[in-house]
Amino acid sequence: MNETYHIPAMLQETIEGLHILPDGTYADVTFGGGGHSRAILARLGEKGRLYSFDQDQEAYRNAPDDPRWQFVHSNFRYLKNFMDYYGVQQLDGLLADLGVSFHHFDSAKRGFSFRFDGPLDMRMNQQGGRTAADIVNHYDEENLARVLYIYGELKNSRAIARRIVSAREKEPVMRTEQLARLAGEDKKVQTLVFQALRIEVNDELGALREMLESARDLLRPGGRIAVLTYHSLEDRIVKNFLRSGNTEGRIEKDFYGNVQTPFKVIEKGRSAQDEETEQNPRARSAKLRIAEKL
Repeated sequence: MNETYHIPAMLQETIEGLHILPDGTYADVTFGGGGHSRAILARLGEKGRLYSFDQDQEAYRNAPDDPRWQFVHSNFRYLKNFMDYYGVQQLDGLLADLGVSFHHFDSAKRGFSFRFDGPLDMRMNQQGGRTAADIVNHYDEENLARVLYIYGELKNSRAIARRIVSAREKEPVMRTEQLARLAGEDKKVQTLVFQALRIEVNDELGALREMLESARDLLRPGGRIAVLTYHSLEDRIVKNFLRSGNTEGRIEKDFYGNVQTPFKVIEKGRSAQDEETEQNPRARSAKLRIAEKL
């Protein structure tokens, strides 16, 4: 296993919150460096089963040698399809760590970070699809501003979009260094510009909604779902979903006014302890939410 690929946040709290059954069937829909998967396997018995999803084939280098484990090279939005393929009708638990792996942020060639100059790629699955460069160079000003405003929550999204469009008329914006310069000198703004484009490239929020709906249908009564979020957009979706049972956050009530939801919320957004964030600063923005299927 590549130890620097990713350090999972709140590992112990997440695994304990899943209440793993030795003979249970589980899904880790964000395999990454394999930290969570290995911790789940450590608690499974001989009849236990774990399916780990990752759309980046590079994650397979972290594969454990374990007959109870199955790697699924796919976006987690296809959770239901692959569980059908493997004959899994119910899950005892599901884990999703929505943070981008260190491996992606620390690799210049992937284009996820402005800390290194590299190609504007940002695709989690490098086998196809549009890149961040495609979006930056081909979206019109209005659509660029929309992406930056909605996914980056940037109030000056129009001004940044205007600078990008003006710059690309002279030469294509193909490198992370170019984009960072156009975003301005504020590192927080640069971070949000890169976040917005990454979400658009990978349709992260659309995929998240589809995965959550599949998880709701696949979890057996008493099964648990644990999700680690890292920014307000995804956290809002997960929070509303676990509270209401639907990705719109629509609260449904019965004739007597009782809230109808398929979940009992166990963890409402726990943050990492100071001791952990000192060792792993990226855990600072993590929030852990856990719910049990009723």
